[in-house]
Amino acid sequence: MADRLSLIRRDYARAMLASAGVASPALESAFAVVPREAFLGSGPWATFSPDGYSTTVDGDPAHVYADVLIALVPEKKINNGQPSGHAMWLAAADPKPGDHVVHIGIGTGYYTAILAELVGPTGRVTAIEYDASLANRAANNLAHYRHVTVIHGDGTALPFDLANVIYVNAGVTRPAENWLDGLKDGGRLVLPLTASGEAPAGAVFCFTRHGEEFRANAVSPTAFIPCEGMRDRESSEALAAAFAKGGVERVTRLVRGEPPPQDECWLRGAGWSLCY
Repeated sequence: MADRLSLIRRDYARAMLASAGVASPALESAFAVVPREAFLGSGPWATFSPDGYSTTVDGDPAHVYADVLIALVPEKKINNGQPSGHAMWLAAADPKPGDHVVHIGIGTGYYTAILAELVGPTGRVTAIEYDASLANRAANNLAHYRHVTVIHGDGTALPFDLANVIYVNAGVTRPAENWLDGLKDGGRLVLPLTASGEAPAGAVFCFTRHGEEFRANAVSPTAFIPCEGMRDRESSEALAAAFAKGGVERVTRLVRGEPPPQDECWLRGAGWSLCY
């Protein structure tokens, strides 16, 4: 069984990176060695689609090595996210051996484990989860990674050491100030900006710090469960209007404080803007 699953994981890793359009031996290796089923509870498992949940025919771990979302807390629509999407976003985050990564919204820890593999034992991962039950499950699942610290709390407010990468896995309407301030020079913040309303829309952005300036690029469209504590109506409405007009691919920078002129901005929020 172990040899069979090892082969399945290797094929899965190659397929997920190919689907994401990513070439990274380190990321492929991380996807190939982390056992996804160990983070999902006992099978059969509920897989998510726009039509709702369906259940795998049995508890064979082979079922989880596909490009599917798998339920963690189905009544809240909390899932272990789509692997090809995470392959794309993790490639944008570009964690390297020795880096400090802050992972916010870790669920039960599967993608945290992949981050732990990428930074290696000389690096460290600070993993934060708002839901107490999920945080407890993640702490148990990740206990063998001595360079991972799991914290139950609000990732939008908790202090942490300066990070090379901050990887956010919940939909926000604006970047938290402590995330921008918490990046080292050259550090990357990867997060989903999502608008609520009749026509919900979202994109995963990567922000790279250079001194007090932040380069920005939209990595991909997305939909994410909302982040507790980081959703406000004004920012959500500004995002909805920006997505409705199009042009997210033209965004190149995030500006804090006083915004540039309107014609330079894709989005103008309260104290922050996304600009061309």
